[in-house]
Amino acid sequence: MDRNVNYLIIILNNNNNNKFKHKNPYTVGIEEEYMICDPESGDLINRANEIMDELDTSLIERYSYELILSEIEVNTSVCNNVKDAMEEIAFLRDNTRGLGRKLGFKLGISGTHPTALSDNQTFVDNESYKWVASQLNYYAKRNITFALHVHIAVPNEEYAIHVSNALRRWISPLLALSCNSPFFEGEKTGLRSSRTMQFGAFPRTNIPKKFNSFSEYEVLVKKLIEINSIEKARQIWWKIRPHMDFGTIEFRMCDMQRSLKNVEMITSLCQALVYQGVKDYDSGKLIESFNMEYLNDALWKASRFPMGSKIIDPINENPSTIVQQINQMKDYVKNSLVFFNNSHINKQIDYIVENGTEHDMQIQVYDECGMQDLKKYLMDGIEYNK
Repeated sequence: MDRNVNYLIIILNNNNNNKFKHKNPYTVGIEEEYMICDPESGDLINRANEIMDELDTSLIERYSYELILSEIEVNTSVCNNVKDAMEEIAFLRDNTRGLGRKLGFKLGISGTHPTALSDNQTFVDNESYKWVASQLNYYAKRNITFALHVHIAVPNEEYAIHVSNALRRWISPLLALSCNSPFFEGEKTGLRSSRTMQFGAFPRTNIPKKFNSFSEYEVLVKKLIEINSIEKARQIWWKIRPHMDFGTIEFRMCDMQRSLKNVEMITSLCQALVYQGVKDYDSGKLIESFNMEYLNDALWKASRFPMGSKIIDPINENPSTIVQQINQMKDYVKNSLVFFNNSHINKQIDYIVENGTEHDMQIQVYDECGMQDLKKYLMDGIEYNK
């Protein structure tokens, strides 16, 4: 084992568990990934370097590169509640819009860009993304995807691993509510979340297995580093994961959302799910073991078919539907939403179930107006204020 691997393992042993020891658990962090678009054509353009160079020093920590130069990520600070996180996201959206006026771009929001081609993408020139590019080569350039990630702090590392095990049950209902990527490379793919399929070509993007302890998770990370499968823990890109750098549970299954109400809904659900999971763990009621084939089938159904599609209930293993699982999730977090004063988001869940997701809005615009107007809509249909 080389010196660098030894050093990384020492870091993991000494620091990771401390990251999870939050004095104030259930704090919130949100990450949004934006398309950087030409204001006239709506096509992707490479402006990430210019954005990073133009940032006020007070905001540098709130922005980061993604794999390609036509994408930029914003991230909130650690927020005490969903309301504060949403105020910060609204500010960051507006700030990025202002940078666009200065630098000649517009934000676009979708889980995938509808027409961008992989051959036209340029990788970010830093060591981390060079590693990803060298690992995945052609398929790295095909990752023209844009996600919404939510972080929720937990009291300690054992809560992180056991609650993550349990919350795998809700991956598909959360994805179903957020589907927003019907197109890829100019094709109407038939998928509700093409992002799920495209990013799924990467290794370690699956639904993770059940871990019996946090130390078992640490061993996996160490071994993957030892054999050069990854360089750091965050290169495990599962749909849900304990985040070793931040000491959070990170939800990674959702497509980007133009609607701030949708972002608030998803973030509130994630916070409430973690809180209820901790309560269940403390009371000995937490259910962590599921049939992986049923979880994976439900993920596929959520990415491909409408909410009425049949799936298997992961608890009783009887036939169910995606919408029934969404309603069960609402029931599961009912009291937790009340605890955090976020019960109002149930109206948004009901609205989406009745009227469709942002995927359905994209299809409607495309069917009525065509691709060019759709690309314009993805820039002009963004909410900046709730």
